[in-house]
Amino acid sequence: MVEEFKHDAKALLSHVGGSENIQAVTHCATRMRFALKDPKQADAKAIEELKSVKGTFTQSGQFQVIIGNKVADFYNEFEKVSGVSGTSKADVKEAAAANNQN
Repeated sequence: MVEEFKHDAKALLSHVGGSENIQAVTHCATRMRFALKDPKQADAKAIEELKSVKGTFTQSGQFQVIIGNKVADFYNEFEKVSGVSGTSKADVKEAAAANNQN
């Protein structure tokens, strides 16, 4: 089942600026939540063109990618291809808040 997300997970990684641009990442019920070192590197238009992605938005310094109900499976594949281990929602909020203050 997860194999279906491999291409989009790799593409998402590229479109957010690569592993080196991810400060923290987690997911909730339907979305991936990123704290990016440089949010300007995220190509929202290209991300929204991915088959698995329903949309993107930024809120409270978090770049969020809407995946839908299979977000946990997508997230697991994203962790594999990115080498970035997930963090808690609180860690992402904290990192995003710190970025907003800078």
